Amino acid sequence: MSCGAPHVTLQDAAPRNHMPSSRRMFCQLFGMATGLKMASALRLGTSFSESPAAQGDGFIRLDRNENPYGPSPKVIDAVQRSINQASRYTRVEQRDALADAIARFHRVDREQVLLGAGSTDLLRMAAQAFLGPKRRLIVADPTFDALEYYARFAAAQAIKVPLTRDLTHDLTSMRARIGPATGLVYLCNPNNPTGTLTPRKQIEQFVVSLPATTAAVVDEAYHHYANASSRYVSFLDQPVANDRVIVMRTFSKIYALAGLRLGYAVADRRLVAKMKSYLTDIDLNSAAVAAGRAALADTESVRNSVKRNTDDRQEFFNQAMARMLKPIDSQTNFVMMDVRQPADAIIEHFQKNKIRIGRHFPPLNSHIRISLGTPPAMQEFWRVWDLLPHSKMSM
Repeated sequence: MSCGAPHVTLQDAAPRNHMPSSRRMFCQLFGMATGLKMASALRLGTSFSESPAAQGDGFIRLDRNENPYGPSPKVIDAVQRSINQASRYTRVEQRDALADAIARFHRVDREQVLLGAGSTDLLRMAAQAFLGPKRRLIVADPTFDALEYYARFAAAQAIKVPLTRDLTHDLTSMRARIGPATGLVYLCNPNNPTGTLTPRKQIEQFVVSLPATTAAVVDEAYHHYANASSRYVSFLDQPVANDRVIVMRTFSKIYALAGLRLGYAVADRRLVAKMKSYLTDIDLNSAAVAAGRAALADTESVRNSVKRNTDDRQEFFNQAMARMLKPIDSQTNFVMMDVRQPADAIIEHFQKNKIRIGRHFPPLNSHIRISLGTPPAMQEFWRVWDLLPHSKMSM
């Protein structure tokens, strides 16, 4: 922390000029194209009730924490119907209807909701709104790194704080690094890539202690997969009286809409207004907006997806324990485990056998992350695992 750092508030912490966002603009265009491609397949009668184990390139994809079972039938129907209007730009009232539905769903004011092309788009807006030259971001290490990327893009300094020994956020050490120059703190809970939870009470105490110059992004991308307990309660289900908390959700995971790019943030209206000023001029595509409204209303499908993931996760642990492996207790749709040998060698082994698993996540150099797939995909994963030398020996 610079002792000479100026005292600023969240309202005047943003850089004066909008930073360029070519990478995000490309991703949004890519998402629009993906949505149209998906809808075209739907009109041809393709079933997305369960994605195939192997993709078009012949690889089984267990690397990006996607929902392998695809969107619900109600969401597919909404996407099909939206394609009739594909020649038209997304109307303001369509976006507003989705934002209104989210506000009702979470019992917040409409002005507290901000839509984005996936939660990564919202992280970009947060970085541009609250970071900049001589500003700082505090993040765990390792964690989802999109905000760290956007912080560097905004010429801000990213300070990485190692996780605790039990792989939760080290909130004490993170708090010790916060000063007047700190614009944002990022808390991914459950955390990616470890799948671990930081107890709700500890996070509450942490955000209450933050200075007026610092906002906390609580990323709840994997919220639906976490087991309900006193250790984990969503900041949307049980809000705190704190105007510095920005809660983010995505439609990419439980709702299986990763290819359509849709997410939202809920925060104090002043923070939302600040972030909103950094929206790009590329709109959300109409298929994503229609899918989002249908997905949010389809609570039965969410319950079914949660149950399916819980069963798949338990089966993964059963198979791991049968091989004397000890994965980290996961609260997500992926599992990380220490294989007691270089992660890159294991990743390469699976790559050679047409399976993609998560990348190497330093400093966890002997850990691998596996996204949960369909039963046939996971059977193939374990078959390939058993091809490793000494794969069935105690780790």
